[in-house]
Amino acid sequence: MNSPRPAPGEPLPVTIDPVELAAELIRADSVTPARGAVFDILAAALAATGFEVDRFVVGDAPDGPVENLLAVRGDRGRHLAFAGHVDVVPPGNGWSGSPWSGTVRGGMLYGRGAVDMKGAVAAFVAAAAREAGDTVSLIVTGDEEGPATYGTVALIERMAARGMRPDWCLVGEPTSAARLGDTIKVGRRGSVNIWIEVAGRQGHVAYPHLADNPIPRLVAMLAEIEAVRLDDGNRWFQPSNIEITDLHVGNGATNVIPALATARLSIRFNDLHSGGELADRITAIAARHGGTATARISGEAFLTPPGPLSDMVAAAIGDVTGIAPELSTTGGTSDARFLSRLCPTVEFGLLNATMHKVDEAVAVDDLYRLTDIYAGIIRRAAA
Repeated sequence: MNSPRPAPGEPLPVTIDPVELAAELIRADSVTPARGAVFDILAAALAATGFEVDRFVVGDAPDGPVENLLAVRGDRGRHLAFAGHVDVVPPGNGWSGSPWSGTVRGGMLYGRGAVDMKGAVAAFVAAAAREAGDTVSLIVTGDEEGPATYGTVALIERMAARGMRPDWCLVGEPTSAARLGDTIKVGRRGSVNIWIEVAGRQGHVAYPHLADNPIPRLVAMLAEIEAVRLDDGNRWFQPSNIEITDLHVGNGATNVIPALATARLSIRFNDLHSGGELADRITAIAARHGGTATARISGEAFLTPPGPLSDMVAAAIGDVTGIAPELSTTGGTSDARFLSRLCPTVEFGLLNATMHKVDEAVAVDDLYRLTDIYAGIIRRAAA
């Protein structure tokens, strides 16, 4: 049973050590999509600090099932949401210890997810155990590292069904580059992947007039695509770019003209474009060369211009670290691409140097300082 929610001015029921909680979360193997034990640990910590916890599993194979958690405390004033994930990428080989050890060595906490992003989740829970705030929620998915079909999108649908709409959202992705606090992400570029096919007619290489080789048409198409310059960037975003990420024919014979040639593109684009517009542009180029294109838009570009949310986060960072953070939109996509549709959204978290790497680790001191920063944000959101 959940603990009662604290009233304004009342002490919170427990103290949570972010390092201990992060270590517990790491020890729960949660390769995406995550379910079960890692959510048990998180739900218990949240319930102990007065949150009402809603866990649910949604989706079918191949992208599901996925477990998600929505926790809320308070129903007054401004609503600050923290968003994150407890799923992790596979650990790979070559670790100096178990990737699920959650052990501290030399002032560093080791394990898959220490940085991305069980450490930040633990820090926010520990901060929420210190600062009651007004209305505080956690939006936590078990599928951010995978297809994300039934992850944060499903959580947003759950929130809509309950009539929940935060005033601000803080995503705990590892944004810091050289030292904790140096970077806040106020936007991200969009992403679209495109699969191209050029069909031909198989035949003998000695009789090309009886066949139709698709490879020259694909090469000409890719040359035209490679020559496209989408933009030069703008004040907040770097230039958009198109990258050829795969070519495939699969012809094992030296004397056969193949019947099919395929390629794959990845486009990262700024707020001068939309995913649909870019997909249409590539589709038109493919058609001119006798090919087809199938697009999957992972997310649109978004920007949260400097304002109250980034000011609160920057002030809290400054109080703890003395740093004036850079506001940036660099890097890959995150679930902020979905959450930014609800309310102003920024990302701030730990150093990203070891995320997805062997021997992923976070400095213990940084976990405590991140907890202090998050506590400062909660306090300012309620001011």
